[in-house]
Amino acid sequence: MVDEASQSHTAPPTRRHGRLYRINNDDWFSSTLRISILLLFAVFFGLPLLWLLLVPTKNDAQLSELAPLAFGSFARVGEAWQNLLGFGENSVARWAWNSIVYTVGSLILGLAVTLPAGYGLAVAHFAGRRLLIWLTLITMIIPGSALVLPLFLELSYLRLANTPWAVILPAAFFPFGVYLAYIYYATSLPKDLIAAARVDGCNEWGVFYYIGLPLSRTLLGLLTFLSFTANWNNYFLPYVMLNTSTLFNLPVGLQVLMTGTAALRPTFATDLPIYRAEVALAGLMLVVPIALVFLFSQRFVISGALTGATKE
Repeated sequence: MVDEASQSHTAPPTRRHGRLYRINNDDWFSSTLRISILLLFAVFFGLPLLWLLLVPTKNDAQLSELAPLAFGSFARVGEAWQNLLGFGENSVARWAWNSIVYTVGSLILGLAVTLPAGYGLAVAHFAGRRLLIWLTLITMIIPGSALVLPLFLELSYLRLANTPWAVILPAAFFPFGVYLAYIYYATSLPKDLIAAARVDGCNEWGVFYYIGLPLSRTLLGLLTFLSFTANWNNYFLPYVMLNTSTLFNLPVGLQVLMTGTAALRPTFATDLPIYRAEVALAGLMLVVPIALVFLFSQRFVISGALTGATKE
């Protein structure tokens, strides 16, 4: 009897230890699987970027002779940079400046329209409000390339084609940002605080400026990153709207750099010293600013991406 009682008392801990062992094995397996998948994606997307960083350190002969991830020399980077700046009487620097102007102009104008529009749709109640929300959603679905021809005809009629405004004004049109601002203000803005401000005599613009805007730092960071990325990489719109090379931005200029030199066409007859290393360096001019903006705004991007996921 004593032995049976002792066995009955010792059996449950054995089962518990077995369950804990299985749970620990499951946790180890799931953690290993997650880490392996993340490492696989990191290698898949990281190796091309690493290769792009190393290409400017080698000349064309070294690109064929050395290993893909081999390092050349810093002197070759300086030489490639000088060749790049000498292309077309400093055209690359002009294209980079144009990209900055177009991106910053579209960003400022887009935020000046997006935030108040989203706030108005979330807070104000007026006739046609629901229709505007649906129109915003429908506009988000339409591909941007489908609107380029109507925009070109409209801007040509206004005599704005082939000017910086032909890129800045359409790029500032950001329906996704309007809808994101609407979701943010509709789910995250304290209604009691708005009501108290109205009781104190604050008008709607005052409520937005003193309450809505200070509470939307995460939204502002996310919209800034999304707008900067889209406008900095904008190729099709400037390609259609601009026909003067001095107005090109970096993506369009990079296309000119590749098609007008021997960089990707060795049989192309030209005296310009633009090869694959110079094109890779120009590509880094597109990649590095986006990476820096993401590093500085990643906290706002991650928290802003969860906008509307929960509602208190």
